[in-house]
Amino acid sequence: MADLAALQQLIEPAVEAEGLALVRVKMTGGKSDPTLQVMAEDPATRQLTLDDCARLSRRLSDMLDALEAEGKDPIEGAYRLEVSSPGIDRPLTRLQDFEDWKGHEARVALQEPVAERKQVAGPLLGVERELIGIDVPGHGEMWVTLANIRSAKLVMTDKLIEATAPLSAEGADQIKVEGQES
Repeated sequence: MADLAALQQLIEPAVEAEGLALVRVKMTGGKSDPTLQVMAEDPATRQLTLDDCARLSRRLSDMLDALEAEGKDPIEGAYRLEVSSPGIDRPLTRLQDFEDWKGHEARVALQEPVAERKQVAGPLLGVERELIGIDVPGHGEMWVTLANIRSAKLVMTDKLIEATAPLSAEGADQIKVEGQES
């Protein structure tokens, strides 16, 4: 399997060269269907357009192909490259994510238990002194380090949907669904 930290260091400058911010680098699919998943976003909008995905995918493919040709392939064997946006129920991977999405519901899995819990959910309280706050119903405020978070993602709520409205709905009324007349 590939060294994810090394891959992230390799990929991040290419993402930033496209004017985007790296959200996550992850290998999925195991040995039977290895996939390098690269999530990125436009820092101004927190979203990624289809054109952004295509442009970044080409840049990363070219870079990874060149490394392979030099005998420096960072991933052993064949794999698929997947470039995507974080989506509405996005993973929270950086300290800033927890501050940016303060007030929104999140589900957090911990490496080590805190107050005898390995999973917590509730509204994010933001970041204070490098600690991430979650208001856990029935428990109260819980503060954890980023290093103790195994995974975290936003929970789909009406508030989140409103906060992540599309960049533009222009042309949506022109979409034709097969079998329907306009």
